[in-house]
Amino acid sequence: MTVTQSLSPDEPVLLFRVEEGVATLTLNRPKQYNALSEALLSAIETSLDDIADKPDIRVVVIAGAGPAFCAGHDLKEMRANPSREYYENLFGRCGRMMMGIAQLPQPVIARVHGLATAAGCQLAAACDLAVAAESARFAVSGINLGLFCSTPAVVLTRNILRKRAFEMLVTGDFVDAETAMEYGLVNRVAPMGALDSTLDDLVKTILGKSAIALEMGKRMFHEQFKYDWEAAYRYAGRIMAANMMTDDAARGIDDFLAGR
Repeated sequence: MTVTQSLSPDEPVLLFRVEEGVATLTLNRPKQYNALSEALLSAIETSLDDIADKPDIRVVVIAGAGPAFCAGHDLKEMRANPSREYYENLFGRCGRMMMGIAQLPQPVIARVHGLATAAGCQLAAACDLAVAAESARFAVSGINLGLFCSTPAVVLTRNILRKRAFEMLVTGDFVDAETAMEYGLVNRVAPMGALDSTLDDLVKTILGKSAIALEMGKRMFHEQFKYDWEAAYRYAGRIMAANMMTDDAARGIDDFLAGR
């Protein structure tokens, strides 16, 4: 299945494939290093809405075609529309798309190779998990152009330590995949030639878990950050009690107690 929202009907900006319970969204603007044009943002939003209503999709992977994962916003498109209203709408829309990843019932994994810069780094950080090639590089490089990456900062500071995030934001420097993993931006780093196999291992592990537990757990994971500790425990307790009432939990616990 392919989403074909594009400036040209012959060149879909997003490829959408579903196979064995895994939906793969591939950013498909390789010549532009998969910059997030308005058309690409629309295609991602449409795909996320579609996936949310499909319980047969268990895991979502976001990848990039060509030499990079994603180089951020489409700067040429942005400079062609030099109005504050346009920029506020664009950044707001991009933020809502990133939040949509967190709100999706399924776990979302970023498959990162090449560059992940500015809003591309934001996209990797917005995913629930990230697997990166050892050659991948990450940066929030807007400051090098006189533009502080304020919207990427929102999700970056929710993923890595504040001082690490601020250093990335004020220097615009690249960090390699191993450093990104040390920071907490990446879960696994794949050796050369092993990106897909490393990703597949993680996907297979997740596919082996209870779908309802994953859905309830992901929602709880993101929602609990809205509360102070006491309220978060109350909320988590309610979710865990509801999870205990599911058939999957009952069967899993009974099997464990029976030694099966």
